[in-house]
Amino acid sequence: MSKPLIVIFVAIVLDAIGIGLIFPILPALLRDVTHTGNVAAYIGIMTALYAAMQFVFAPVLGSLSDRLGRRPVLLISLAGAVVNYLFLAFAPSLWMLLLGRAIAGLTSANVSVATAYITDISAEHQRARRFGLFNAMFGIGFIIGPVLGGVLGDYWLRLPFIAAAVLNASNLLMAFFVLPESRNPSREMIDFAALNPLRPLRWVFSMKNLLPVISVFFIFSATGEAYGTSWALWGSDAFQWNGLWVGLSLGTFGVCQALAQAFLPGPAVKLIGERAAILVGIACACTALAVMAFASEGWMIFAIMPLFALGGIGVPALQSHATRQVDESQQGQFQGVLASALSLASIIGPLAFSSFYFVVRSQWPGAIWLSVIALYGLSVPLVLGLRFRETAPVAAT
Repeated sequence: MSKPLIVIFVAIVLDAIGIGLIFPILPALLRDVTHTGNVAAYIGIMTALYAAMQFVFAPVLGSLSDRLGRRPVLLISLAGAVVNYLFLAFAPSLWMLLLGRAIAGLTSANVSVATAYITDISAEHQRARRFGLFNAMFGIGFIIGPVLGGVLGDYWLRLPFIAAAVLNASNLLMAFFVLPESRNPSREMIDFAALNPLRPLRWVFSMKNLLPVISVFFIFSATGEAYGTSWALWGSDAFQWNGLWVGLSLGTFGVCQALAQAFLPGPAVKLIGERAAILVGIACACTALAVMAFASEGWMIFAIMPLFALGGIGVPALQSHATRQVDESQQGQFQGVLASALSLASIIGPLAFSSFYFVVRSQWPGAIWLSVIALYGLSVPLVLGLRFRETAPVAAT
């Protein structure tokens, strides 16, 4: 494995640890700041605000990464994450927490730039496996992050955010001193009209073949927002989990997801093809969600984690398919637009799921997962309509 790839994967692990640290204790932080017990709406607002800022600026940063290079944009993104966690660590009021999340969303381009970076340095036949490893690195971060966040949060509520700031600062220093640029920056003058965040979306709508695959990503991203918005609240309401148990549940999922993403996507695509791998992943996720909706004991959630993790085996195939829809010179722009579409889902998803959870919390907290199944169902006809093709065989050398 090349040195730049190792650096990118380590950066993603550290980024995921920083994100995972805050999940178990964010509800407690919001209760402390807002002095109210039902904080589902505040979690939705904070998550949606971050996504709204990302929606506006991710395409801009993606286009800039094509012109200025991946490295400087990634450094800006990491610096914004450090500022965000410092706000979370020391902010005494809700408006300061919201300001920190806005700054983080404005500068956030980690995933889109890292994805473009991997595309730059990977041959087409290597991408499905490397995207699988990319997702596995994120899973490893979620093994460590939530458990560490639960432990530190039980010691002092603000300590996980300080730890996240330190991790992201380390990430920033590593990228600054070690990570090389992956492509030659364009020497063209920056088109300031291209900084209009809606312009890249018009580019997508002018290329009809991109709409179905972006729609599938949109739905997958929206379903993922249910976990960030509702998992800790649901665990507490349904099973009386504290921060540690919430962290352990997320960490267990991280273990299963890391193993699934590291070893299964490549063989799954070779055995059953890209389309079938995506559909099998949807089926596994929906089955696990149905169990979660009706579970009466906490151990049941841990028992179905392996099946739940299989829900992601088709995502690398979808990512690989997406990168083949545009040429190499447009990868950064496309990844930025894709990140913008995912951010749009991340605006709508938290607001919708937090509102729904607010309604069902007192009667049936697990009903939140049935709404996720319904959303997954919308993606099935889109996946069936995608035009997949086999990648060219590797030439002998």
